[in-house]
Amino acid sequence: MPDHLHLLIEGKENNSDMRRFISSYKQSTGFYYKKKTGLPLWQVNYYEHVLRREEDTTNVARYILDNPVRKGLVDGFKKYKSLGSFEFDLFTI
Repeated sequence: MPDHLHLLIEGKENNSDMRRFISSYKQSTGFYYKKKTGLPLWQVNYYEHVLRREEDTTNVARYILDNPVRKGLVDGFKKYKSLGSFEFDLFTI
C-alpha cells in the first residue's frame, strides 16, 4: 500500500520478540530511506494484531494480499508490484 505496510510474521523460537523485530526493521529501513530522501519513513507507533489459534493464517494472508484490490489500486493482487512472501507461492493462491 502506498501509505502503510502489512506484515504477517510468525515467531519460530521461544524467545521470538515481535516488538524487537518491528523496532529493528523500522530502524534499518528508516535509516536507509532517510539517507536517500532526507525524509522519515515510519510513524512512531504501529498497529498489531496477534492471531488467535482459531484464525486461519492463509485467510489472513489473502486478506492482506487483497488490500490493494479493495483500495482500487489493481484489479488483482498479483498485479500489485509491492508484494511478496517467504512462505507462500503467491501465484498459486
